[in-house]
Formats: sequence, C-alpha cells, structure tokens
Amino acid sequence: MESVANPPDRFATLRLTVSGAVASVELNRTDRANAINLPMWQEIREAFTWVDRTECVRVAVLRGSGKHFCSGIDLDMLAGISAEIEDNCAGRKSEKLRRLILDLQDTLTSIERCRKPVLAAIHGACIGGGVDLICPCDMRYCSTDATFSVKEVDLGLTADVGSLQRLPRLIGEGMTRELAYTARRFDGTEARELGLVNRCYESPAQLHDEVMALARIIASKSPLAVRGSKEMISYARDHTVADGLNYVATWNAAMMLSADLEESIAAARARRAALYPD
Repeated sequence: MESVANPPDRFATLRLTVSGAVASVELNRTDRANAINLPMWQEIREAFTWVDRTECVRVAVLRGSGKHFCSGIDLDMLAGISAEIEDNCAGRKSEKLRRLILDLQDTLTSIERCRKPVLAAIHGACIGGGVDLICPCDMRYCSTDATFSVKEVDLGLTADVGSLQRLPRLIGEGMTRELAYTARRFDGTEARELGLVNRCYESPAQLHDEVMALARIIASKSPLAVRGSKEMISYARDHTVADGLNYVATWNAAMMLSADLEESIAAARARRAALYPD
C-alpha cells in the first residue's frame, strides 16, 4: 500500500484520522453527546467526499467520541430553522425549507456515494438523526450498551433525511413502522436480532478493535473489486435482478481486466499475499 495523504484538519465538529488505509471519521461534540448541528451536517459530507477522492484511503469507520455515538439532531438547530428560512412569501419560505431538507438528505447520501466501504461503530446513544446517519453505511456494528430510537415522532416530526426510506430495506417494513410510530428505545442485542447491525460486542473497546480489524481486512483486498462490489450491491437494492445482471456485465467488461486481477493471479501462484495499487 502507498502512503496515506494527510487528512484535512479544519473540522470543528469532527475528528478525521488515518491509520494505514483506514480513515476514522469521529463525531466530536462530546459536550452535546455528538448532537448534529448545521456545521456537523456540512462537515460530514465534506469528510466523506475527502474519503471518496483520496485514493490511498480504502475504507472508512464512522464512530462517536465520548460516551455516545450520536444523540440526534441538535435541538438548537431545529429551533433556528424558522429564522433560517424566513421570507415574507409563504411559498418561498416553504421552498427554502424544502431545499434545506434536500441538502441535509444529500449529506447522508454522501456516505452511499462514497466509493469506499463505510463501517459504523455504535456505542451509547444512537437516537433520531443518529439512526439516519448509520443507515447509509455499508455495515453497522454496536456494543451491548448501545441504545437506538427513531425519535422524530416524539418531536412532532416525520423523519425526513433517510431512516424511513432506508430502514425498511434493512429490517423490514413492519418493524420500521413499529419503531417509527412508537419511538421506543431498543438495545444493541435487539438491533442485532433485527438485522440493523451485523454484530453486537460486549464493550465499546471490543467494538473498536473488532471493527478496525475488519476494516483492515477489507483494505487489504483489491480496491477496484471492493469499490465495484459496493456499486453493484447498492444498484441491486434499487433495481431488478435483470437490471443488476446487465450492469455488472457492463462493469466487468470495463473493469475486470485490471492490474488487480493480474496481481491476484501472480500472488496465488507464488503463494504470497497480494499487494494492490490504490
């Protein structure tokens, strides 16, 4: 693997670090339990755009600093939305609100747009906007102390930045309705049973170690093949089987005869680990 570029250090609400080919994107508003304010919304998109464009980063891990992963949208941000969209014209005011919602949605979609796999490591509270944030990740893992809630209905809101669209594909429509209508809390063990997370670990420390180990395994594989696998799985989610088969045939017709394939064959014949270019 080639050396990793220095990550940007201008973030006010995130901590972005790189170890080998793995980038850690850490929510860093511990005084507010990592509640998502407007600067954090914007910085999340900027961070995952950086991950996407930095070739020597192959995998990203999303986590929260302090005691909690994320307590949801910052209530001060909610309270300030009216001033943000103020206009004498009711129609223009509504249009401004729609554009704001679409922009917040795009922040989370930037995780899906990122060509690199994104693994969420969740401990403590993962509430409201925190659930929105983990849904577009490729995989989710938690510790037993994690608690989840699709909280928006308790605030008189319909969740509007992704949970209601992505959760049914992760845990099924019936359970999504139950969680969205009741806003009830559920723990890491239930999250595993529902299929929201792949695994549930005994402690945040074990969670961190295991997720980083998995990220390093993924980072050791062919970057082109991993990126193609993400593209195909995401495409298959939203299209027919026939569409997916046609797309992967087109993708491999363009991408399969690569340096990574040659290296894989050479490494297998020499019985050594493959070393892929970024």
